[in-house]
Amino acid sequence: MSRQILVFALSGIGDALMFTPALRLLREHFPEIAVDVVAMFPGVREIYERHPGVRRVHFWDFLHEPAWRSMRFLWRLRQQRYDIALNVYPSNRWQYNVLIWLTGAPLRVGHTYAHQNIRQLNWLKNRVLREEEQLHNVEENIRLVQLLGVPLPVELPPLELFFHAEDLRAAEQWVRQQGIPETAYCVGFHAGSATFKNHIRRRWAPERFAALAQQLIRKWDAWVLLFGSGAEQELNERIRTAVNIPGRCIVVRSPALMVSAAIMRRCQLFVSNDSALMHVAAALQLPTVAIFAYTNPIYVRPWRAPHIIVRRNLPCSPCFYYSPRPARCRWRGESAFACIRQITVDEVWAACEQLRYGQSG
Repeated sequence: MSRQILVFALSGIGDALMFTPALRLLREHFPEIAVDVVAMFPGVREIYERHPGVRRVHFWDFLHEPAWRSMRFLWRLRQQRYDIALNVYPSNRWQYNVLIWLTGAPLRVGHTYAHQNIRQLNWLKNRVLREEEQLHNVEENIRLVQLLGVPLPVELPPLELFFHAEDLRAAEQWVRQQGIPETAYCVGFHAGSATFKNHIRRRWAPERFAALAQQLIRKWDAWVLLFGSGAEQELNERIRTAVNIPGRCIVVRSPALMVSAAIMRRCQLFVSNDSALMHVAAALQLPTVAIFAYTNPIYVRPWRAPHIIVRRNLPCSPCFYYSPRPARCRWRGESAFACIRQITVDEVWAACEQLRYGQSG
């Protein structure tokens, strides 16, 4: 086995987490290798800087750095003489394939895709496998490391998330400051989502999150914690204001993903759109109600964690596939994005009750 592998994890927090089972298998089978990661988002850097299987994280903001500086960064990577460069699944953009080609790694590993494949320069990789659209992203990533000689285990691992001691201390301090009793039943919400590729359209309405929060507080005496990035604080404040039950619906403000994730550990239930924090909840083994719009839950359902998926099985859905094209709906007016707009508070409430008192899927 080669000595150094460079993993490009550029497509976001959820996708980075869904590579961790493959990383675990890779390190278990080849403990002598050095695995470095290239990250483009701060949350991905936080995840992999804490991962014991990663030697080094190279952080670079390809979206905002000028091209000449990015080329200099890639030249420095090339000087490391990596034996293998690997694109995590999914990475169906031509830029990702140019990046691993520029590393000069003799072996360049990734997928070819069922949609928009040729124009994405996937031929720049020299060891590939074809995506199978009935597999979860975790399974696709495990297939990638199988190309490197990792055997398929009897049982596939869960997602993995590791913390620094200061993450846990900061979370404990936050919980104390909010006055949340030790016996309190806490429900976490993530009402946001990614916004690139028009994915803001996968969000369930904030008014419905607020109505659900009111039911949880009044019927279960729950505490509702609103999680999200800095850009989602206004959305969370809108929900908190609409709930209008002082002290029982709290916006979690944290500059760091891993502190937020450590606070999430205090929750007994999590309700989320199809988002990065849905996968964080899965890594924490939190029972999760996952609200899906037009994306395919076969690909990205909460992996190996108790969950219930709430979605509309419309004839046109799922309609979003792994390609650079943004999400779009063939319908207009009131029919546009009916897959998310038709999901009711009663449906999500029923899923919460089932997860707390019944059996999950």
